[in-house]
Amino acid sequence: MAQPEKAFRCGACGVSIFVNELMKNGQPVEVKKAVFTRSYKDREGNWKDSNSLDVNDIPKAVMALLKAYDYLTDKNKAGTESVP
Repeated sequence: MAQPEKAFRCGACGVSIFVNELMKNGQPVEVKKAVFTRSYKDREGNWKDSNSLDVNDIPKAVMALLKAYDYLTDKNKAGTESVP
């Protein structure tokens, strides 16, 4: 699996930024995508990922998604995290 360009976490919620290269009009174009996951441990203690949220996960998901949005839309700081 490809490695993310950047990852943001807030508790169990995380957003990873991946870069996909597509061809448009014969030219390569980079398209960045955000992938959301919530991590949890199953009954055997193994880490799993889900996109299902408990009520307490929602603010954490919002924070992680906002960080990803800021990163993706910050034109002045390409390649750097724009929020602490």
